[in-house]
Amino acid sequence: MKTIDGPKTPQWLQKIQWTMDSLSFMDAAVQRYGDIFNAPVIGNTPTVLLVSNPQALQQIFASDTKQFTAPTNQLLQPLVGNHSLFVLEGDRHRRERKLLMPPFHGDRMRAYGQLMVDVTEKAFAQLVPNQCFRARQVTQDISMDVILKVVFGLSDTERFGQLKQQITALTDAFGSPLVGGFLFFPSLQKDLGSWSPWGYICQLQRQIDQLLYAEIRDRRQNYDSSRTDILSLLLSARDEVGEGMTDVELHDELITLLLAGHETTATAIAWALYWVHKFPKIRAQLLQELETLGNNPDPLSIVRLPYLTAVCNETLRIYPVGVLTVPRAVKEPVELMGYQLEPGTRLYGCIYLTHHREDIYPNSKEFKPERFLERQFSPYEFLPFGGGSRRCIGEALALFEMKLVLATILQRYELELADQHPERPKRRGATFAPDWGVKMVMRSQIAK
Repeated sequence: MKTIDGPKTPQWLQKIQWTMDSLSFMDAAVQRYGDIFNAPVIGNTPTVLLVSNPQALQQIFASDTKQFTAPTNQLLQPLVGNHSLFVLEGDRHRRERKLLMPPFHGDRMRAYGQLMVDVTEKAFAQLVPNQCFRARQVTQDISMDVILKVVFGLSDTERFGQLKQQITALTDAFGSPLVGGFLFFPSLQKDLGSWSPWGYICQLQRQIDQLLYAEIRDRRQNYDSSRTDILSLLLSARDEVGEGMTDVELHDELITLLLAGHETTATAIAWALYWVHKFPKIRAQLLQELETLGNNPDPLSIVRLPYLTAVCNETLRIYPVGVLTVPRAVKEPVELMGYQLEPGTRLYGCIYLTHHREDIYPNSKEFKPERFLERQFSPYEFLPFGGGSRRCIGEALALFEMKLVLATILQRYELELADQHPERPKRRGATFAPDWGVKMVMRSQIAK
């Protein structure tokens, strides 16, 4: 059997290269080693395979719990706790996922539509015309408000303000490559007091924990079955044997939704604003499509628009917010792409490299929404939300918000890029956001 090749530099140096410039690391590796290569940049194992071949990804995802299993995500465990979907395995993972699924589908989505529009208008009302702003900061503010109101049903209370402040501070801290790199070096995760980088993270986590447990306690004591926010639905959820979620389970899933749900969506919307305003023809075509719906269209009719959907998909393709799927581990000896893999081998689907395969996406570095109108891609060719049993549970909510916020901004505000400097992804913890934050200017507000 063939052996899987990969970069020859020392493991510690590969981790530094990965932390500082993951995209260049992957681009260079795939050119030299192909669709599967060994790059032990995550964790402390000598073999970590990055896979970007769609047929191999199909085999991996289709074999979840059989030949491959989804082990604990050690990278995110320090942030989300031991009871998060990111961390649970096997039956516990399936139980938790089943409890969490209902709020993200069906009529629940419709109820969130007007809230997203209102939050967007409120955020843009605070901008000063003709003054430069960073779109990534505004979309983070929008996404944070949406997630707090959708997840908790909180609205402008003292606890709402405190949670918003602390979670924003936590995610912003990972905007520093130094702090973000700590996720890949567990030995550096030491609480040496609030003045130290990881100590500051721990302090913020303790403050967030106090707020979350206080909200859970209050909502249990004053349960209201008429509420439609996600926390209320989770409080009433029961598994097959009639058991609900404990306070600790609720806490870990809520922190997962807060961190993964607002940070990723904010980045995706900021990228969409960048691309749409970089190419005026795309913006004009989007506005033309939106005009076909008339005044005050239903949110569900907006999110079904084909060109809007294509623009959002191309945004998620060219610079995916997460560049890797969650890990898989080989459960029993298996052959993959002509290689014999032994139990315990760790693999990651490489979303970024798959999205830049020239055989699937010709001229992959170009932003071309038409790709998604000309053909349909399989879940193993286009996978911004991962795949298999670990596919992102909030995918429907994220796409709903991304489309609705982008449409609202385009219809209500005349924006332009303030800086023609090309944006490039920069690490924010486990995700990647625009390096410069997408500098923009609001020229005017369009009358409804």
